[in-house]
Amino acid sequence: MAAGSGPAARELFAEGLLQFLRPAVRQLDRHVHSVRESQVELREHIDSLATGEPKTVFGVHGLCAPLPPELCRINEDQKVALDLDPYVKKLLNARRRVVLVNNILQNAQERLRRLNHSVAKETVRRRAMLEAGGYQGK
Repeated sequence: MAAGSGPAARELFAEGLLQFLRPAVRQLDRHVHSVRESQVELREHIDSLATGEPKTVFGVHGLCAPLPPELCRINEDQKVALDLDPYVKKLLNARRRVVLVNNILQNAQERLRRLNHSVAKETVRRRAMLEAGGYQGK
């Protein structure tokens, strides 16, 4: 039998690969989790700005613009007539994109979880196969 071949070498390689990938997968998982938390906070903040009874104020061009109460308060505090409709649309568009990215991250995290599970299962299977075969290391 040549050195570096056979089930023992494959098992050693699989174990080494698992040990190599595990920290990266865990770090990626932590990053995904923190991004998801910040997206939830951002979504809640955008929702708080976009909900409530809208008021009607006059914008720069004299047009009526319906605004959520929080944006009305900001507008009144600034004592400047602003048409906030474009900004509200930008916020809503940003919210839509945040939700989309969140879904993509959730799918990637689920795929990583399944991959990690498969690697662990394969490692256990190979270990059991080696032990059942009566492998005797030198």
